[in-house]
Amino acid sequence: MSPDLDTPGELAGLDLRNRLYRAPLLECAGEGPEAVDRLIDELEPAAAAGVGLICQGAMPVRREGGRVAPNMTHLASSGRAEDLRRLTDTVHDHGARIVAQLDHGGIRTLETWHRPYRAENPDLRQLAVSEPPRLLRLAARAGLLDYDCDVLSTEAVYDLAADFGRSAEYAAAAGYDGVHLAGANMGIVQQFLSPYYNRRSDEFGGSFEGRVRFLELVHDEIRERVGDFPVMTKVPVETAAPPFVRPRLSLAAGIRIAERAERIGFDAVAPVRGSTFWDLSLVRGEHPEQAWSDGRFQADYEAVFGSRVRARLVALANRLQARFYDFESAWNADLCRRVREATSLPVLCEGGIRGRAEMDALVGSACDLVGVGRPFYAEPRLPARLLDVDTNAASEPGEDPHAVCENCNNCAIPQVTGARGVCRTPAVLEAAGELRQAGAYERSRSDEHDRSNTSRTK
Repeated sequence: MSPDLDTPGELAGLDLRNRLYRAPLLECAGEGPEAVDRLIDELEPAAAAGVGLICQGAMPVRREGGRVAPNMTHLASSGRAEDLRRLTDTVHDHGARIVAQLDHGGIRTLETWHRPYRAENPDLRQLAVSEPPRLLRLAARAGLLDYDCDVLSTEAVYDLAADFGRSAEYAAAAGYDGVHLAGANMGIVQQFLSPYYNRRSDEFGGSFEGRVRFLELVHDEIRERVGDFPVMTKVPVETAAPPFVRPRLSLAAGIRIAERAERIGFDAVAPVRGSTFWDLSLVRGEHPEQAWSDGRFQADYEAVFGSRVRARLVALANRLQARFYDFESAWNADLCRRVREATSLPVLCEGGIRGRAEMDALVGSACDLVGVGRPFYAEPRLPARLLDVDTNAASEPGEDPHAVCENCNNCAIPQVTGARGVCRTPAVLEAAGELRQAGAYERSRSDEHDRSNTSRTK
């Protein structure tokens, strides 16, 4: 019998009560004393509502630098690990699992595009795999970006990999159930893997084998410190990049990376089809007109991008990208299916997955776990609607529950100012409110406990 979303599973030795996971999102909890409380407020509802696994959003592996957005929460000290124990205990009390996503942005960091951050941290320089590509250098000359890079020496690459290993050690000390490398979305791992960014001539470049070497080194650093601790990674392909951008990671190269990840010793992969740039290929959907025109953020947009003109240019680029990156249901499913056929690794699939029937169809064919991201901004307790629909008192017989998210991206754009990721679209909030009044986000007492029987995800 084929598994469905409710089927318990196992991932790298972790018993999971179902196949649904909360995909990584920006929690924007900050670095202050209230950070853990904010993370609990953000993540506990999903755990309480029945999700099997939470992939917490990207956490920088260094105390300074490497951040791709404002108000990220680092995982680079033992003190932070002690604080985060309250979060992991809370998630575990509800019967869910949680992994920490580890990240460094390389040349995608705040130093590149966030003017106030750059002014406040004048001594911070971007870490670059190689000199930035010509197209990005032209954008910098036009004043849209700001590069002052340190191209990593071979020794510095080893130091950076060690930082990933130390952060994994802190994650284990904090009670996380594993770590999840931010291997896509134009972070430093993708920059090493991509021939568009990586033009090194040492052991970390020059060929496919060399470009994968950093991923291998990070894995080995983690294993050296935490042993059999579950380690997952995103696997990027760059097929969504503009056609004139060459060279880039092809579909075949992405599958080869997944195959290599299996040989290296990774426990699971999340294949992601995106671009060479940090653009709307990451989220897809509508141009967030409401967010760009929201008067509450105008002054902040102008400050972040350096002027009103630059902010309007970024908004225009965003509008053009929206035409190119239309919303596509389960846009990573085909890639996930091919990776699953090529490896024996558990495969996590995310990106544009919204309905229960679609999730059931994906589990066991394209992937082993199904992830949902942005819809949690509107429905923090979304799993209560998607899981156990046959026994959910708020479900109609034969109903196919769908997230109310309209893929408008109004939740995402204000995050460049440090604002929290929340739904700001009235129609979506109204729909969620009606469901809340109908009791759709409540679970029966029996549903709130782990199932006793588990099956392997593969």
